[in-house]
Amino acid sequence: MTSAAERPILFLDVDGPLIPLGSSSSRLQAPASDSPVPPVQGNPLLGRLDPGLGQRLMALGCHLVWASTWMEEANEAVAPCIGLPRLPVVEWPDACADDSPRGLHWKTRHLVEWANRRPFIWVDDEISSMDRLWVDAQHRGPSLLHRVDPTTGLVDDDFSALAGWLRAVA
Repeated sequence: MTSAAERPILFLDVDGPLIPLGSSSSRLQAPASDSPVPPVQGNPLLGRLDPGLGQRLMALGCHLVWASTWMEEANEAVAPCIGLPRLPVVEWPDACADDSPRGLHWKTRHLVEWANRRPFIWVDDEISSMDRLWVDAQHRGPSLLHRVDPTTGLVDDDFSALAGWLRAVA
Protein backbone atom coordinates (compact mmCIF):
# COMPACT_ATOMS: atom_id res chain seq x y z
CA MET A 1 0.00 0.00 0.00
CA THR A 2 1.76 3.09 -1.20
CA SER A 3 -0.70 5.96 -1.43
CA ALA A 4 -3.24 7.41 0.96
CA ALA A 5 -6.01 6.37 -1.45
CA GLU A 6 -4.89 2.74 -1.20
CA ARG A 7 -4.56 2.63 2.59
CA PRO A 8 -7.45 1.12 4.53
CA ILE A 9 -9.79 3.55 6.21
CA LEU A 10 -10.04 3.49 9.99
CA PHE A 11 -13.40 4.89 11.09
CA LEU A 12 -12.95 6.10 14.65
CA ASP A 13 -15.60 6.74 17.27
CA VAL A 14 -14.76 8.99 20.24
CA ASP A 15 -16.96 8.08 23.22
CA GLY A 16 -15.95 4.64 24.42
CA PRO A 17 -12.91 3.92 22.23
CA LEU A 18 -10.97 7.15 22.93
CA ILE A 19 -12.80 8.45 25.98
CA PRO A 20 -13.31 5.50 28.32
CA LEU A 21 -16.71 5.67 29.96
CA GLY A 22 -15.98 3.48 32.98
CA SER A 23 -16.15 5.28 36.30
CA SER A 24 -13.01 3.54 37.51
CA SER A 25 -10.93 4.22 34.44
CA SER A 26 -7.22 4.09 35.18
CA ARG A 27 -6.79 6.82 32.58
CA LEU A 28 -8.91 9.30 34.49
CA GLN A 29 -6.65 12.29 34.89
CA ALA A 30 -6.75 16.04 35.15
CA PRO A 31 -5.99 17.86 31.91
CA ALA A 32 -2.32 18.75 31.63
CA SER A 33 -1.60 22.30 32.71
CA ASP A 34 0.62 22.76 29.63
CA SER A 35 -1.99 21.33 27.24
CA PRO A 36 -1.89 23.30 23.95
CA VAL A 37 -5.68 23.38 23.71
CA PRO A 38 -7.99 23.88 26.66
CA PRO A 39 -10.96 21.50 26.85
CA VAL A 40 -13.83 22.79 24.73
CA GLN A 41 -16.38 24.38 27.02
CA GLY A 42 -14.70 22.71 29.99
CA ASN A 43 -15.70 19.20 28.91
CA PRO A 44 -14.50 17.02 31.81
CA LEU A 45 -14.48 13.88 29.64
CA LEU A 46 -11.47 15.19 27.72
CA GLY A 47 -9.38 14.54 30.83
CA ARG A 48 -9.88 10.82 30.19
CA LEU A 49 -8.04 10.94 26.86
CA ASP A 50 -4.72 9.10 26.70
CA PRO A 51 -2.31 11.54 24.99
CA GLY A 52 -0.41 8.58 23.46
CA LEU A 53 -3.38 7.32 21.45
CA GLY A 54 -2.82 9.61 18.48
CA GLN A 55 0.70 8.36 17.85
CA ARG A 56 -0.43 4.74 18.13
CA LEU A 57 -3.31 5.32 15.72
CA MET A 58 -1.07 7.09 13.20
CA ALA A 59 1.44 4.21 13.40
CA LEU A 60 -1.23 1.83 12.06
CA GLY A 61 -0.82 3.47 8.64
CA CYS A 62 -4.54 3.83 7.97
CA HIS A 63 -6.48 6.74 6.55
CA LEU A 64 -8.04 7.95 9.85
CA VAL A 65 -11.59 9.32 9.69
CA TRP A 66 -13.81 10.52 12.54
CA ALA A 67 -17.01 8.45 12.69
CA SER A 68 -18.54 10.01 15.76
CA THR A 69 -21.38 12.26 16.76
CA TRP A 70 -18.63 14.65 17.86
CA MET A 71 -18.22 15.35 14.13
CA GLU A 72 -16.01 18.44 13.56
CA GLU A 73 -15.67 18.98 17.32
CA ALA A 74 -13.46 15.86 17.31
CA ASN A 75 -10.92 17.88 15.30
CA GLU A 76 -11.26 20.90 17.56
CA ALA A 77 -11.23 19.20 20.97
CA VAL A 78 -10.03 15.60 20.74
CA ALA A 79 -7.36 15.60 18.03
CA PRO A 80 -5.08 18.21 19.69
CA CYS A 81 -5.28 16.39 23.04
CA ILE A 82 -3.98 13.14 21.57
CA GLY A 83 -1.64 14.48 18.91
CA LEU A 84 -3.68 13.88 15.78
CA PRO A 85 -3.88 16.24 12.82
CA ARG A 86 -7.26 17.38 11.49
CA LEU A 87 -9.04 14.34 10.10
CA PRO A 88 -11.89 13.91 7.63
CA VAL A 89 -15.27 13.67 9.34
CA VAL A 90 -18.15 11.41 8.36
CA GLU A 91 -21.16 13.68 8.00
CA TRP A 92 -24.24 11.86 9.23
CA PRO A 93 -27.54 12.31 7.40
CA ASP A 94 -30.06 14.50 9.19
CA ALA A 95 -32.73 11.85 9.09
CA CYS A 96 -32.15 8.18 8.56
CA ALA A 97 -34.83 6.07 6.96
CA ASP A 98 -35.78 3.46 9.50
CA ASP A 99 -35.90 0.56 7.06
CA SER A 100 -32.76 -1.02 8.50
CA PRO A 101 -32.82 -4.57 9.78
CA ARG A 102 -33.54 -4.82 13.49
CA GLY A 103 -30.32 -4.46 15.48
CA LEU A 104 -28.32 -2.72 12.74
CA HIS A 105 -26.45 0.29 14.12
CA TRP A 106 -27.51 3.60 12.60
CA LYS A 107 -23.90 4.27 11.44
CA THR A 108 -23.37 0.97 9.59
CA ARG A 109 -24.93 1.68 6.19
CA HIS A 110 -23.40 5.12 5.97
CA LEU A 111 -19.88 3.86 6.77
CA VAL A 112 -20.11 1.17 4.08
CA GLU A 113 -21.21 3.82 1.57
CA TRP A 114 -18.40 6.14 2.68
CA ALA A 115 -15.80 3.36 2.31
CA ASN A 116 -16.97 2.78 -1.28
CA ARG A 117 -15.48 -0.74 -1.52
CA ARG A 118 -12.18 0.24 0.10
CA PRO A 119 -10.85 -1.88 2.96
CA PHE A 120 -11.91 -0.42 6.29
CA ILE A 121 -11.81 -0.84 10.03
CA TRP A 122 -14.61 0.52 12.18
CA VAL A 123 -13.62 1.07 15.82
CA ASP A 124 -16.65 1.64 18.04
CA ASP A 125 -18.12 0.43 21.32
CA GLU A 126 -21.60 -0.24 19.89
CA ILE A 127 -20.86 -2.77 17.13
CA SER A 128 -23.09 -5.86 17.14
CA SER A 129 -23.23 -9.19 15.33
CA MET A 130 -25.97 -7.74 13.10
CA ASP A 131 -23.56 -5.03 11.94
CA ARG A 132 -20.93 -7.66 11.11
CA LEU A 133 -23.43 -9.80 9.17
CA TRP A 134 -24.74 -6.82 7.23
CA VAL A 135 -21.26 -5.53 6.34
CA ASP A 136 -20.14 -9.03 5.28
CA ALA A 137 -23.13 -9.21 2.92
CA GLN A 138 -23.02 -5.63 1.60
CA HIS A 139 -19.38 -4.52 1.49
CA ARG A 140 -17.24 -5.83 -1.35
CA GLY A 141 -13.89 -5.04 0.25
CA PRO A 142 -12.20 -6.37 3.37
CA SER A 143 -13.51 -5.00 6.64
CA LEU A 144 -12.96 -5.32 10.35
CA LEU A 145 -15.65 -4.18 12.74
CA HIS A 146 -13.74 -3.93 16.00
CA ARG A 147 -15.76 -3.46 19.16
CA VAL A 148 -13.92 -1.72 22.00
CA ASP A 149 -14.84 -2.15 25.64
CA PRO A 150 -16.26 1.29 26.52
CA THR A 151 -15.18 1.03 30.14
CA THR A 152 -11.48 0.83 29.20
CA GLY A 153 -11.27 2.36 25.73
CA LEU A 154 -8.56 1.31 23.28
CA VAL A 155 -5.93 -0.86 24.96
CA ASP A 156 -2.90 -2.88 23.84
CA ASP A 157 -5.00 -5.91 22.83
CA ASP A 158 -7.12 -3.70 20.57
CA PHE A 159 -4.06 -2.28 18.83
CA SER A 160 -2.69 -5.83 18.38
CA ALA A 161 -5.95 -6.93 16.76
CA LEU A 162 -6.00 -3.89 14.43
CA ALA A 163 -2.35 -4.35 13.42
CA GLY A 164 -2.88 -8.08 12.85
CA TRP A 165 -5.83 -7.46 10.53
CA LEU A 166 -3.86 -4.82 8.63
CA ARG A 167 -0.94 -7.24 8.14
CA ALA A 168 -3.33 -9.89 6.82
CA VAL A 169 -4.97 -7.44 4.39
CA ALA A 170 -1.61 -6.14 3.11
